[in-house]
Amino acid sequence: MDGFVTMRDQTKIYYKDWGKGQPIVFHHGWPLSADDWDNQLLFFLDKGFRVIAHDRRGHGRSTQTEAGNDMDTYASDVAQLVAALELADAIHVGHSTGGGEVAHYVARAEPGRVAKAVLISAVPPVMVKSEKNAGGLPIEVFDDLRARLMQSRAQFYLDVASGPFYGFNRAGATVMEGVTRNWWRQAMMGGAKAQYDCIKAFSETDFTEDVRKIDVPVLVLHGDDDQIVPYADSAPLSIKLLKNGRLKTYEGYPHGMLTTHADVINSDLLEFFEADS
Repeated sequence: MDGFVTMRDQTKIYYKDWGKGQPIVFHHGWPLSADDWDNQLLFFLDKGFRVIAHDRRGHGRSTQTEAGNDMDTYASDVAQLVAALELADAIHVGHSTGGGEVAHYVARAEPGRVAKAVLISAVPPVMVKSEKNAGGLPIEVFDDLRARLMQSRAQFYLDVASGPFYGFNRAGATVMEGVTRNWWRQAMMGGAKAQYDCIKAFSETDFTEDVRKIDVPVLVLHGDDDQIVPYADSAPLSIKLLKNGRLKTYEGYPHGMLTTHADVINSDLLEFFEADS
């Protein structure tokens, strides 16, 4: 089934909820939607899990919000969705911006709500360069994203999808036209204002304390050829902060590896989900 949950500020959050068994909640990246997880939803549904994916506020089929496009509100939305669906002992899986959302939510979750978490090509601990994060990306990188979004969102998104997101700009890469079009379709479904604001949310939010607080098992997956969230300033730093974390690095994999290498990622996720701890 699918439907909407109304948040306290009357924002409507769209979700898909299929199957029974232990719930897995999938959190998508910017500027996409729950549809980015279709492969994983079908795979894990077939394995006997209950699979849930939502469109973040301002994205996909959810309300195109003017306000509340920040990590505190995103995490609050997830908490309200989890309560409405009566989820317990859930596994939360986040890709890119969704990984930040997972960290921010799980660090604040009610006892019993979360069993495990996964961060895939994820933005924690923090992306932007600062005195505390010398290896981060300069703020000018994110200013450029905002400028390109304002100038021509449609062309900007096509450039991202057909190039660095999936590594299609690498020599010898197998370009998948359908994947590019599907990324663009999802991105254009969302609201320009929310997607503009989300650039600040994913790039400037410092998740360091969130990651430190998480005490459930966490699997961190990242490709070392990620052109969107650089590997060196993400996964290896997060794993040092986690109390119970495991890192798996994929040589040559791009940012969008959950799509380009779905079989490998799904297998590794299943192994983690079925493990005792």
